[in-house]
Amino acid sequence: MKILPSILAADYWRLGEQVSDAERGGADRFHIDVMDGLFVPNLSLGIPIVEAMRRGTKLPLEIHLMIERPERYTDAFIKAGGDLLILHQEATPNLHRAIQQVRQAGKQVGVGINPATPLGVVEEVVENLDLLLLMTVNPGFGGQKFIHEVMPKLTRARALLQQRAPRCELEVDGGVDLTTGPIAAAAGADVLVAGTCVFAHPSGPGAGVQALREAVKRGLAAAI
Repeated sequence: MKILPSILAADYWRLGEQVSDAERGGADRFHIDVMDGLFVPNLSLGIPIVEAMRRGTKLPLEIHLMIERPERYTDAFIKAGGDLLILHQEATPNLHRAIQQVRQAGKQVGVGINPATPLGVVEEVVENLDLLLLMTVNPGFGGQKFIHEVMPKLTRARALLQQRAPRCELEVDGGVDLTTGPIAAAAGADVLVAGTCVFAHPSGPGAGVQALREAVKRGLAAAI
């Protein structure tokens, strides 16, 4: 199980300190949300934050492009330091072309789908992906409640990947905490993005990463 702290929930005044603490706590990579106010009703992190993160950590940076026509900006975020770019199926009419654009730059690529988007929309591209992201909140804001109704789709996604893209990671983003993280893991997720659960931990984000990992281990063990 991989745990990815979501930088959207960080204290930007203490960003370097918190990133280092999360890294020491066992974070596998960092998840950076980019929002344009169009695809989602919010504005968030951009290229300067990615560049600063790249200078501050050796861990991979996962860039979640919640923006219209993300193919316009993939090269810029790769240049800034992104290692894995996530494109939303709903945000571009040229998904296959956008995927190939990232691949040709030598970087990993994922596709994200919103809670109401059917899984079938990714069937034509799944073999080209390093990661499939299922949103468990409607994107745009941190700290939202986990949408449990996505879990059957997550289970179907796991079956799809096992059949057609066994090396593709299956990631969940939104409302992940010590209760919902184990539920998502049991349904088939092997990557969890966590914001508030990690950065609001009273002992710091490193302890938040460790607490979530232990909760998932206990949950999976109890399910056996």
